[in-house]
Amino acid sequence: MHDKFEDECGVFGIFGHPEAANLTYLGLYALQHRGQESCGIVSSDGNRLRAHKGMGLVADVFKNDAVFDNLPGASAIGHVRYSTAGGNDLKNCQPINVDYHRGAIAVAHNGNLVNAQELRNELELKGSIFSTIADTEVIIHLMARAQRETLAERVTEALNEVKGAYSLVFLTETRMVAVRDPNGFRPLALGKLDGAYVVASETCAFDLIEAQFIREIEPGEMIVIDKTGLTSLHPFAKVAPSPCIFEYIYFSRPDSTIFGREVYGVRKEFGHQLAREHAVEADVVIAIPDSGVPAAIGYAEESGIPFQLGLIRNHYVGRTFIEPQQAIRHFGVKIKLNPVREIIEGKRVVVVDDSIVRGTTARKIIKMIRNAGAKEIHMRISCPPTSFPCYYGINTPTRKELISSSHSIEEINRYITSDTLGYLSLEGLRTSAGVPEGSAGYFCDACFSGHYPVKFPRLKSDSQLGLF
Repeated sequence: MHDKFEDECGVFGIFGHPEAANLTYLGLYALQHRGQESCGIVSSDGNRLRAHKGMGLVADVFKNDAVFDNLPGASAIGHVRYSTAGGNDLKNCQPINVDYHRGAIAVAHNGNLVNAQELRNELELKGSIFSTIADTEVIIHLMARAQRETLAERVTEALNEVKGAYSLVFLTETRMVAVRDPNGFRPLALGKLDGAYVVASETCAFDLIEAQFIREIEPGEMIVIDKTGLTSLHPFAKVAPSPCIFEYIYFSRPDSTIFGREVYGVRKEFGHQLAREHAVEADVVIAIPDSGVPAAIGYAEESGIPFQLGLIRNHYVGRTFIEPQQAIRHFGVKIKLNPVREIIEGKRVVVVDDSIVRGTTARKIIKMIRNAGAKEIHMRISCPPTSFPCYYGINTPTRKELISSSHSIEEINRYITSDTLGYLSLEGLRTSAGVPEGSAGYFCDACFSGHYPVKFPRLKSDSQLGLF
């Protein structure tokens, strides 16, 4: 049923707090939406690193106090993962932690390195042995062979060889380093709690542990934290920033602040603009929950059509479930969503969602709403058609699987069986996200436009670089 783009990961780190591992657990809990396949925490007591990792959700991997007894120390980093690069396997769980000639180090990564396979091939030819198939391990090998003296210099030397998207948190016995790629594809925020520094993919993690949000780590910035305090460095060549606009559309929690704006307000503005561009006479506006709700509220405010909770989501459904032996049509959708007939029956309904990827789920939901008695169904999407794969840390289908890459909007409308279909324009998306009208842009919108800020190797197919 889950026909959405998937973000790869979420990262969290804290330095200088006696409950570092426990607070990292809570931070990962707040970031669970960014990855549900595996998670892990690595802690430092100043002398050695200790790790606990596993497959599944945060609450399942960190089940009891005994786990945290084995994660002592005042510093820790954590990771939640959705596998874009590297398979769904325990050995690929992060943070990746290793011992090498300079001591111990762990790293947690949100993003995707577009030249990782090339670098891996070169390293293997020179004798490197890899224990995972995750692109993040390439960074560890590059650091191990780096000749510079300080940790910051070795991180810089390694990252100067990679291309793509990375928000990274490193932990050694005595230091934590957080770094964001020069394009700033993925978010990374800096905070403080009781004198301890905290970093996280999203500010919602700070809210849970009651940390103060200081600022976002800038594109191309490296933060080094040790017992002397915090040092900010800008060691990479500057490029025009291109943060991922899909963070606003779907990935980030609406209660987070990223790229300088609150996500909830941006999503509502998408809905306002969508109503301006695709007005229709209707009786009620409903959302496909949960991610479609803010845009639906914005659409209702702009159009004057009342917003109602016409679809109810079951929040207690896991990633898998057993279907009954006697087939139930569209079972996967029905177990997660159910229409409120009183709101829908006999009504002209505007249905707002954040995106259409393959179109299969939208088709099933529209049929379900139709069966609940809707008189008309007008589908509205709060982003442009997604026609191109992402190579910067999002798990997207191949281009041939993206319905808008090979079908017109009218053809998609017929396929999903809506009465009308309207997408937010690319210009409307940019303007709503804060890009001045007529500007060449600030965000990466390659999944809509096909304009990729960082070039990648020629592909043998239209897959995501073969995501190894």
